[in-house]
Amino acid sequence: MTELARLAAAVAARLTERGETLAVAESSTGGLISSALLAVPGASKFYVGGAVVYTARARLTLLDIPQKAMDGLRSASEPYAVLLARVVGKNLKANWGLAETGAAGPDGNRYGDAPGHSCLAVVGNGQEVSLTVETGIDEREANMRSFAEQALALLLRTLG
Repeated sequence: MTELARLAAAVAARLTERGETLAVAESSTGGLISSALLAVPGASKFYVGGAVVYTARARLTLLDIPQKAMDGLRSASEPYAVLLARVVGKNLKANWGLAETGAAGPDGNRYGDAPGHSCLAVVGNGQEVSLTVETGIDEREANMRSFAEQALALLLRTLG
């Protein structure tokens, strides 16, 4: 079992045990977080939906976050990840929202973040937790997997 699958199974067990649900907004992981969670048998008990929010158009269309809400924010930042987590959870009426946004590589992003930079957030049940990850590598697929693993690990820690 891969680390990603192990983390997804642990998150699934914890959410199911608590009778709680999760919605996911991810960017540079391209759906890996949702895919890992949906691979767990019984995912419909805890997973209510998700979106790959890779562009401003996707943010507006899929999550209904207007450009005005972005005033003072930039993507690939902890405040932006918190906004995504909060909105995806609220829009899908989930107990928890999980978000990831970053630069998988091989290049950095237009904000000057190096490849391997990702911001993660978990919002729910009165909690708001965020984390910035820097892998220090520029290999896209490895970063995508690392970001997904670290997002699920953050969620698992937050769930207690």
